[in-house]
Amino acid sequence: MDAMLGSLDACKPACNDVGSLPNGTVSTIQGTHSSSLVTPCDANLGRHLARRLVEIGVTDVFSVPGDFNLTLLDHLIAEPNLNVIGCCNELNAGYAADGYARSRGVGACVVTFTVGGLSVLNAIAGAYSENLPVICIVGGPNTNDYGTNRILHHTIGLPDFTQELRCFQTVTCYQAVVNNLEDAHEMLDTAISTALKESKPVYISISCNLAAIPHPTFSREPVPFSLSPKLSNQMGLEAAVEAAADFLNKAVKPVLVGGPKLRVAKASDAFVELADACGYAFGVMPSAKGLVPENHPHFIGTFWGAVSTSFCAEIVESADAYLFAGPIFNDYSSVGYSLLLKKEKAIIVQPDRVVIGNGPAFGCVLMKDFLKALAKRLKHNNTSYENYYRIFVPDGKPISSEPGAPLRVNILFQHIQNMLSSETAVIAETGDSWFNCQKLKLPKGCGYEFQMQYGSIGWSVGATLGYAQAVPEKRVIACIGDGSFQVTAQDVSTMLRCGQKTIIFLINNGGYTIEVEIHDGPYNVIKNWNYTGLVDAIHNGEGKCWTTKVTCEEELVNAIETATGAKKDCFCFIEVICHKDDTSKELLEWGSRVCAANSRPPNPQ
Repeated sequence: MDAMLGSLDACKPACNDVGSLPNGTVSTIQGTHSSSLVTPCDANLGRHLARRLVEIGVTDVFSVPGDFNLTLLDHLIAEPNLNVIGCCNELNAGYAADGYARSRGVGACVVTFTVGGLSVLNAIAGAYSENLPVICIVGGPNTNDYGTNRILHHTIGLPDFTQELRCFQTVTCYQAVVNNLEDAHEMLDTAISTALKESKPVYISISCNLAAIPHPTFSREPVPFSLSPKLSNQMGLEAAVEAAADFLNKAVKPVLVGGPKLRVAKASDAFVELADACGYAFGVMPSAKGLVPENHPHFIGTFWGAVSTSFCAEIVESADAYLFAGPIFNDYSSVGYSLLLKKEKAIIVQPDRVVIGNGPAFGCVLMKDFLKALAKRLKHNNTSYENYYRIFVPDGKPISSEPGAPLRVNILFQHIQNMLSSETAVIAETGDSWFNCQKLKLPKGCGYEFQMQYGSIGWSVGATLGYAQAVPEKRVIACIGDGSFQVTAQDVSTMLRCGQKTIIFLINNGGYTIEVEIHDGPYNVIKNWNYTGLVDAIHNGEGKCWTTKVTCEEELVNAIETATGAKKDCFCFIEVICHKDDTSKELLEWGSRVCAANSRPPNPQ
């Protein structure tokens, strides 16, 4: 975070409409800020936290009530510019904060002690893996119970209250246990500012009897954070740029590849600036899809080894030099460690470090600064793109269906492609939707999110709730498998309560298809639900909701026409019936390679 966050007045929405802050907006200030006094009844910890959340751009908090956080929730609700959204369970509240942070830049959730905290823990771990600043707030025990031998409910029956804290220590970058008012102001501000600086989740526990108590430290509106900007070591930056320019300018057909850490480095624009300047062909790793514009003239698709966009892997792996900006090379992104890359040909640019081939490494060099400076030093060279253009063959269209024939997945995504615009966003659930959605060509301004590093099935339901709440001007299109939906389906209820206009395509193929292709067994078959009937029951006549079930292309076309026409202001749920073996060819290839990686025998001792 390299800017001071804006004044409270600058950041507050003009009204209490959900999502009235612009997408991702964080105002900056240049001069001093004059704090105004607040009324004595509002000069308490709960209202200070609420005002601080609004100031950093959080206008929606996802919560599940419990007796330890009820008073705190009262004071969050009392903040007119903060909308407290009750979720059906803590896991989904955490996933919603994750989805919200992907759009707004920061998200927050509120749960109760231990039973709530340990339930939300999986979602916070996912946010940590994806470098998302999520503020996890927990209502904690009464201050009088700390240091005693008392046993509390919602615990494992021991007088030690640190179990929850210890669990969060490995998946958050800062933990604050607020059980006295004297240093509460400092601890809250340190936690929130650390989340913003580190782009990681933080944990804040607030004793249940403190939220409502006035204290002099909360008597004024919170002074906006002035976060010290991260700076590159200038000598290191110059040396890194010189070495990289020399390395790339000697190459005949160099390429660029963007990775998921472009987000945390806030370097997407700098990456595009570099691509504009050098003329190289460039692609993205799968988890970076949506971080750079796909309508760029030199964009060649997703680099994902054997399951890459057609002709992308051939250009990248045959290049004599490649620059990877913010990559994560794990077993999934490397397709079971099968990428044909050579270290000596690679420049690896991480958010604060540059490594060139087998040679020098440069620390304290920020990615954004490095890419911008390198753009001025590279010779224009479009050889790799010309090579791509020579071999490129446009994608074919799926074979047309006979009237009434069972619907195929490739036909489904052909129609989803036609729905995309700058006013839509795509959420792809863990599973075959990873691969089918990777093949979508995103128009300028179309959002795209999925959780590849952590890969928790069920993530997309909560994330869709949070993302749609953060950007109500976009219509979210979520592609979710039946197995994943069964994990977190309840918060369709919250989408309806919030009046969201999301379109969910529920792909019903009878099981955990991605796991079938890695390693099949009877455990991958699930009980079929009447999914449209379930959503209708959740709807229960309250709110705007439309559901349908489709089995062929004609029914799909009619459903999409209805969802984008007469029901465009409704939550739309379209259950798509597919054959259990109807998968993308990419999943078949990827699954066999990941299976091989998982099945490696132990090394001999």
